[in-house]
Amino acid sequence: MVQTIWTLSIIFITLFILTFIFYVTKQKQPNKDFSLILLRVKTWWGMFVIFSFATLFNPVVSLISLMVLCYFALREYFSMMKSRKSDRRLFLWSYLMIPLQFYWIYIEWYGMFIVFIPVYVFLFMPLPRIIGKGTVGFLRSVSFTQWGLMLMVFGLSHLGYYQFASPEYGSNLVLFLIVLTQVSDVIQTLISLYLGQRKLVPTANPYITWEGFTGALLTTTVLSYFLYPYLTPFDLKFGILSGVMISIAGFVGSLTISVLKRDLLLGENQKQALKNRYLSRVDSLAYTSPIFFHVIRYYFDFM
Repeated sequence: MVQTIWTLSIIFITLFILTFIFYVTKQKQPNKDFSLILLRVKTWWGMFVIFSFATLFNPVVSLISLMVLCYFALREYFSMMKSRKSDRRLFLWSYLMIPLQFYWIYIEWYGMFIVFIPVYVFLFMPLPRIIGKGTVGFLRSVSFTQWGLMLMVFGLSHLGYYQFASPEYGSNLVLFLIVLTQVSDVIQTLISLYLGQRKLVPTANPYITWEGFTGALLTTTVLSYFLYPYLTPFDLKFGILSGVMISIAGFVGSLTISVLKRDLLLGENQKQALKNRYLSRVDSLAYTSPIFFHVIRYYFDFM
């Protein structure tokens, strides 16, 4: 408990200093776009609060917090869709799947947790849309709904399973994952903002450059090397590979959700709307959480 309190204290001080630096820099350099970085900082504070409750009080508190996070992320995702009245029943059933997904975590039924959304929900979710609602726009509405559930619920819900799968190491693994994911995102944005010259995928995300991606990959790998002895039971090889894996997975997640948002949001105010979306804060975690979880579970017995 003493080590956990020290860790949380260090994170709090670091967050406070970084928040102060970013806000001061924003005032001194008004011509630079720091909106994405400030969104990440706000995400850090939110995750810090959730993590503090989970480690100092009860994992159930964290589970409830993450369930609420999934609900708001999914609701915002649905709000971007050009939906019909016939889609509302589909949305309602999607929201009802969230507490069920987290219930499987609570009772530690891993088998159902891992197949519930990708198998059962995927196969039976179209039924509410089919019954009495016709076929117009069926494929678009159902496929978008299933994508939303996979990313905003299935992906993010893995954050809640770490502590149940491994009570001894789970909370520290979540901290390790979140720190590396968010640092990778911020370093990628900063380098792209100041040093970026070559756009990586301009049609999907015009803010990401090759320089930003490479710098984030190297920084995250180095940070992983220094953090893994304190927060994980990994050996040197997997400690370093964790940084590489998290950085690449976070990049793919950010890129994928950027494409989804640009496909859903059409119009003159698209750029501003994309910046202010809550999904911009959790996009990378929707990929890094499940990938990191399943790789650990495959190679290590403590999960």
